[in-house]
Amino acid sequence: MEKIVLLSAALYGALGIIFGAFGAHALKKTFTEDLLKSFETGVKYQLYHAIVLLAIGFQLPFTNSLEKSAAWCLIVGTFLFSFSIYGLCLSSAKGKKLRFLGPITPLGGLLLVIGWVLLGVSFL
Repeated sequence: MEKIVLLSAALYGALGIIFGAFGAHALKKTFTEDLLKSFETGVKYQLYHAIVLLAIGFQLPFTNSLEKSAAWCLIVGTFLFSFSIYGLCLSSAKGKKLRFLGPITPLGGLLLVIGWVLLGVSFL
């Protein structure tokens, strides 16, 4: 489990830097201010959770289901939250908003909250 968590952290970290640079430079000309802010939110959450995954990957033994569930919620939640925002922003800028992604963002957010709560409970 440690390797999955650490690899997820590294992947999210690298992609967060790439997407952040992409948003700051390439998308600045085509995105509205609101779309840029939304895209930036996706990048921030992705990078924050990459750091958290890195920390727990090194610190937790993942010997119980609570720790494993927390990690999976953070991994999947980050993907659903951030990548659905990217998809919504990119498709909106093209004039073909992918509306099915709308409900995925809060689902990802819910998984992030659950991951944090499970992480807190595992510390008890």
